[in-house]
Amino acid sequence: RRRWHPLCSMKALRKGAAELFGESIKMGVRFGDADSRRSVTVRVGERDAEQLLFGPEDTISGTVHVDSPSGRRIEHQGIRLELIGQIESVLDRTVTEFTSLVRELAEPGELLGRAEFPFEFADVEKPYESYDGIHMRLRYFLRLTVAKAYGAKAVHEETFRVYTTTPVDESESNNAIKMEVGIEDCLHIEFEYNKSRYHLREVVLGKIFFLLVRIRIKHMELAIIKRESSGIGANAYTESDTVAKYEIMDGAPVRGEAIPIRLFLSGFDQLTPTFRNVNNKFSVRYFLNLVLVDEEDRRYFKQQEVFFYRKGP
Repeated sequence: RRRWHPLCSMKALRKGAAELFGESIKMGVRFGDADSRRSVTVRVGERDAEQLLFGPEDTISGTVHVDSPSGRRIEHQGIRLELIGQIESVLDRTVTEFTSLVRELAEPGELLGRAEFPFEFADVEKPYESYDGIHMRLRYFLRLTVAKAYGAKAVHEETFRVYTTTPVDESESNNAIKMEVGIEDCLHIEFEYNKSRYHLREVVLGKIFFLLVRIRIKHMELAIIKRESSGIGANAYTESDTVAKYEIMDGAPVRGEAIPIRLFLSGFDQLTPTFRNVNNKFSVRYFLNLVLVDEEDRRYFKQQEVFFYRKGP
């Protein structure tokens, strides 16, 4: 009496599972203007990813392809393409869709070899900028799905980037920031920044004036702090991250000395605009953090919120 060899049985099972769940189907998306459209490299998790860049009003179009392996005939229950905008929270693992459009590319039938399908999503609502943050992520992507029997499906996702710009309004207040910081009878400084609002390619200019110095200052630095907030009430979370550091001074200042500040924002690709209550899910604020360190490594600091935006025409 013949018996099935366990290894042969596993191979057969794997082959059947591959055919059933679509693991052998090759799929891809090509955007219509991929060769001429600008792309950006962004940090997603632990890796860098290159994504095509679109504006809020841009049409998303191109071609998708689906290949059956080795020219085999594969039955399917329909092919569809979705354009999705969603917000993902790492903390509570929730996903919220704010944009969702569907194109049915093919009715149930058979695939043999390569099939290509053109697509176009015009007048798509893309109200928010893409964002990969500390705990929150906002992304836009195309999801290509080939449905198979028994509820199985093969899925391919292609993420693209959206930047939103702010038109320049010369009438809007953009006053200089002036503040005083001191420790009684030990330290008294004044500092000023030339603006309270900056676009992401701008230069932060300012000065620090030492009016009283009776402690030994070792060095001074200016940092950009990002503060990401999400949730409400008992489920509210706030996390801070140092986006950039800039050494202003190395050595002890003297009374009456003025130290200039000149910080080029364009050198920090991880900077984003300030976001206010995006889809009632999260906010991102930025602060300039002035830090003084004395010879005993004690730190004195003062934070001031600033508004960042992406400059429009």
